[in-house]
Amino acid sequence: MALIVDLVLQGAQMLLVVAIAPLVLGITRKVKARLLARIGPPVIQPYRDIWKLMHKEAVLAHNASWLYRVAPYCIFAVTWVAAALIPTYATNLLFSWSADLIALVALLGTARFSLALAGMDVGTAFGGLGASREMMIASLAEPAMLLIVFTVALVAGTTQLSEVAAKFATAAIGLRVSLGLALFALMFVGIAENARIPIDNPATHLELTMVHEAMVLEYSGRHLAMIEYAAALKLVLYFSLIACLFVPFGMATADKSAGALALGVAVYLAKICVLAVLLPIAETSVAKMRVFRYPVFLGGAFAAAALAVFLLFVSSGF
Repeated sequence: MALIVDLVLQGAQMLLVVAIAPLVLGITRKVKARLLARIGPPVIQPYRDIWKLMHKEAVLAHNASWLYRVAPYCIFAVTWVAAALIPTYATNLLFSWSADLIALVALLGTARFSLALAGMDVGTAFGGLGASREMMIASLAEPAMLLIVFTVALVAGTTQLSEVAAKFATAAIGLRVSLGLALFALMFVGIAENARIPIDNPATHLELTMVHEAMVLEYSGRHLAMIEYAAALKLVLYFSLIACLFVPFGMATADKSAGALALGVAVYLAKICVLAVLLPIAETSVAKMRVFRYPVFLGGAFAAAALAVFLLFVSSGF
């Protein structure tokens, strides 16, 4: 009976992240439209778009290989697994032993690698352009992400997300400058990884500036639906990671009663909604960067994460 309950709780977390992903994307679009004095689409519009794409015919290029057909499903599956492993409303679930920060970075790298290969597979100029820019961003973002992982691991003593969330929520960690710098770096990395302003503008298709859209320009139908769904899941993944590492309060830790779990779900949804509102506010206050300015943006994230690690070493006396 206990195993069935654990399976239900783990399955609920997996279904929760995949169910709210289009809604979070819809909230960000709606808030951004209102900030720009427009009505904007309804918040459920991403669900309609994905449903419409799933029922359209997938048009494939003549020279597309099997990799081009498999990549959307691989990207969606890997991103879903990564998003589902992050503790949302409760810790110590059935698969929490596999929810490791280093494994999370590896899963994100796998999805990025598959998308870049798919962009280059057809051989179009835009696909190669987007893939090269994606790899440039990855080469700048991944070192900063690993330093963030190192910072959290030094403070918590582990890289397992459930244990990190439980310790940060219950133990007297206090306000640490190192964690503040890690949060700053993680927000910058999340913006770059999700192709948001100032790195990329997901609302436009300008060939000279787009990164993510250039790699998926040849996709259509159900393949495009999988990629768009994976992009929404990736946004939820970073929101969940911020909430798990830096705002873990409200999660059900030791108490797994129905009331504690319901409270955990409500608090998690509130955190995600707050982050979904704050993101477009930040986007509308800055301008799109030139491609040659990307290293400056992500270099700031790397410097903040490196400074966080340095402060931890200094405070511990090396």
